[in-house]
Amino acid sequence: MDNNRRWMLLPPGLSAVLALLVVALGGCGKTELTTPGPVGNPFVPAKVGTDSTLEVMTWNIEVFPKAGTTVDWVRQIIEGVQPDIVAVEEISNAASFTALSTSLGGWDGAQATSDAYQNVGFLYRVDGGLEMTAIYEIFSSGEYSRPFPRAPYVFEGTWKGTPIFVIANHLKASGNGVMDPADPWDEETRRRDACVLLAEYVTTQLAGQRVFVVGDMNDELTDAAANNVFQTFLDAPDTFKFADMAIAQGPSDDWSYPTWPSHLDHILVTAPLFDALTGPAALTTVVPLGAYMPNGMGKYVAEVSDHLPVITRLQP
Repeated sequence: MDNNRRWMLLPPGLSAVLALLVVALGGCGKTELTTPGPVGNPFVPAKVGTDSTLEVMTWNIEVFPKAGTTVDWVRQIIEGVQPDIVAVEEISNAASFTALSTSLGGWDGAQATSDAYQNVGFLYRVDGGLEMTAIYEIFSSGEYSRPFPRAPYVFEGTWKGTPIFVIANHLKASGNGVMDPADPWDEETRRRDACVLLAEYVTTQLAGQRVFVVGDMNDELTDAAANNVFQTFLDAPDTFKFADMAIAQGPSDDWSYPTWPSHLDHILVTAPLFDALTGPAALTTVVPLGAYMPNGMGKYVAEVSDHLPVITRLQP
């Protein structure tokens, strides 16, 4: 039985205390938690962010906003978890996303416009060590509509003076699990081709930089090589590493898409961040929001999303 399941079987008060300790310590040494969460926020025990670390989170917030309460739930979750950058997928209502970013004190937001139905975006802190210098789409012209149904969205900035890049993605969904390279419109083939383009972009345009490639990538890291859309990254272990590989290889209770279940949301980093992934403050986890949601996972899925966020914490 995994830790998340054990939390849910404990009395609520004890569960919250233990959850806070486990997330805060992350199994990788003690980290400071100097900023208290909002009073009355049920997601404070899920806090991952600290003052001395950078937290990058990817979260598919499913046809946002899914319900009339969604904006407020998402605000409370972000205030409780306290990441620094959140790459979000499935923004279906631009005005609601603007309202969300406005409601978060000390935050700002930006959203792409390349898709008529669902877009990716960023929420990011403006009151700490993070500074945004530019946000822009790549692969947005018509020739890239086959591999990228939505253009990747790039956050360029610095963390306490160190340059960082976060590339948010929402790759093509569906497929039968078997790649058909002869069919360019095969779903797995489109995801593979998107990954090849992303790898080429990072190694040529952002060589030597600290880069996070994140998002709902709609496929699993653990497929056999012949059908693994991420093989271009996996074949370059000196250049790329999936921070969430251990999650993908672990028990299904810890995966980001519990309604299937599968693990579809990933955080990939480049070589300059490899050491940071194993630093004393490092942590990569799926945040088990259903454990803190009133009435549990059922309410979370009904009013927030069918995906759980994946977050990595490190010192770049």
